Formats: sequence, C-alpha cells, structure tokens
Amino acid sequence: MACVLIKNSQHVTMLGHNDNLKEGFMKLNKIITLVLVMAMLFSVVTAFAGGRPERTDRVVAYSAHEDSIIAGMVALWEQDHPNIQLEVIRMGSGDVINRVRAESANPQADVIWSIGGEALEQNSELLEPFTPAEWNMIADVYKVGTNWLPYTGIMNVFLVNTDMLSDSQMPRTWPDLAAPHVAGVSTARADQSGSAFMQMANVLAIYGDDDAGWDVYRSIMENFFIAPSSGAVSRLTNDGEIPVAVTLEDNAQRFVAGGGPVRIVYPEDGVIAAPDGIAIIAGAPNKAGAETFVNWALSARVQNFLVQEMGRRPVRTDASTPPGLPPLSEINTIEYDFAWSAANRAQFIERFRELAMELDL
Repeated sequence: MACVLIKNSQHVTMLGHNDNLKEGFMKLNKIITLVLVMAMLFSVVTAFAGGRPERTDRVVAYSAHEDSIIAGMVALWEQDHPNIQLEVIRMGSGDVINRVRAESANPQADVIWSIGGEALEQNSELLEPFTPAEWNMIADVYKVGTNWLPYTGIMNVFLVNTDMLSDSQMPRTWPDLAAPHVAGVSTARADQSGSAFMQMANVLAIYGDDDAGWDVYRSIMENFFIAPSSGAVSRLTNDGEIPVAVTLEDNAQRFVAGGGPVRIVYPEDGVIAAPDGIAIIAGAPNKAGAETFVNWALSARVQNFLVQEMGRRPVRTDASTPPGLPPLSEINTIEYDFAWSAANRAQFIERFRELAMELDL
C-alpha cells in the first residue's frame, strides 16, 4: 500500500482580529485538508491499480564514509532495494559512537556503516551480533571483530604533491613527515576521525606507545595542518596548498586517477592494513532491514563495486585488487592489534588532545 509521508509540517498563523479573515482562512484550511485526503486516497488506489510501488520500509545508517562513496552506494542500493529507503547520516567515527551510546536506551538508527574497527571493538556492547549470509566468503584475516563485521580493507598512505616536493624530498617513512622541508601535512584530528586515529596508532605500533613513540608522533604533529573536513584532507594537497596529506588509500587514489599532480607513497617502515567495520546497532528499530543492508554491503556485487568504482580493497576472497593499486604483497604491511588499540583508545585520545593543545592545533 502506498503511503504519504509529511515532514516539517508548517502551520498558518493568523494576525489581527478580522472575523472575515479568520473565516476565510478556516474555509481555505478545509479545502486544503480535503485536497490532501483526496490525494492520499488517489495514491492508495494507484498502488492497488498497479502503479509504481512506494517505499514501505526504511533503514537508517550512521556512517563516516566519504560523501562520494555514500552517493554511489545509495544509488546502487536504490537499484537493488527500491522499496526500502536508505537514510544515511554522515559524521566522524567518534561522533558515530557518541551518538549511538547516547541513544542506546532508545536507538534511532539501525546500522553503523564504515567506521574504524578499533572504535567498534571498544564499544562492542552497543552492537548486535550477526553472521552474514556469505560469511564463508570473507577472508579469515579480516575476521577480527567482536559483534562487528569487516566491511573493506583500508590503510593510510602519504599523498604527495609532485609540484611541491621532488622525488628525493618525498617522505618515505612516518618520521619523514616531521622534516622541515615537508612544511605541512594535511590530516584530520585523531580524536574525531577513525582514519586519523589509525595513523596515530600506526606510529605507536612501530615506535612504541611509550615516551619514545610519542616523541616521534609529536614531531610529526608539529608539521600538521588540521583540515576543516575529512574531504578536504586530500583536496588541499591536490590543489597545491599543502605538500603532503595522510589519508585513506582509496581517497588518495581517486585524486591520482583524477589527473592531479599527486602521487601515493606507502610508508616503508610499515603501514597498518586492517578492516573498517559495519555493524547492527543493538536494539535497532528495523533489525530485519539492518540485516538486509549488511548482507547487501558484503555481497559480491557491492564489494566489486567498491573495488572498481571506489578503489576500496575488498574483504571477500573472490574479489580483485582495485585498479591502479599494488597488491598487498608489495607493501610493508603490519598487523593491527585491535585489542591493544581498543584498550588504549581513551588514553591515546587524551594524549593527542594534550599535544594538540600544546601545539595549538
């Protein structure tokens, strides 16, 4: 059955005491009400008569995905599930967790879609366990979560503007980002962005989470330029405003493919390769719809779309490497200890905030 959804309804406010004016408005309101009722009845008759079906279901997702990926994925969802409305509310990973926790007594969303696995692991009690229909097709190396599922394989890379830095000047390791000639590293805040938190964890995983490791990270922070939004991180480098950006691989690759004067550098001292996550929120208003969405997101069709159109690495064993990107075997990848990251997340964020305040970031 078709339905009419009226949002942000507005009311007419009558000013003055002219009875004739009031009477006119009352008659007008009756006419408008009658027209709306007739329109609703007509839509119902149309549905039963074989007209185009209206959406009868809704899935709400909180996501840290880039806008461009959300747009492409929503269009694909509408092709596959035209009767289920997908409402995506985009925010940073930290904001996603804060909102889900604040709403835990009365959840307002069904799915968390594409945020850092360490954030999901630390807050796994907010999530509903679920085994997807094609779990056997997911690579074992990515099956690391508690109550959350791997969605895509991600890593952070250096995006370098080749007009601003020569080949010999390009950073090759994480400490190279602190070099004076680099003079600017575009990134996001590690206390708000899941990918930026992973960058910080990457440095600490290599150089230690003691004072020595934090000294390395602090020296890098001295060159930081905190971009006004996650979408601006790479764009600032592509446009020649900041020489280097530290960003997710797929985001960097889109600027390379777009023909900008930029190049991807994989840190030679090691880069974390790990899954970002997708999960059903505990107490989701539309659990069945959430399960449909998760199964869809992990399907071969969607994973291949993410590979071919968005440059994301898949978590399925039957999908290929994104065009233009090297296989993992050619990159010095390091394992991400999600338990270590989750256990230390609050402490790491607090330390980041102290350093950011000290450095006036």
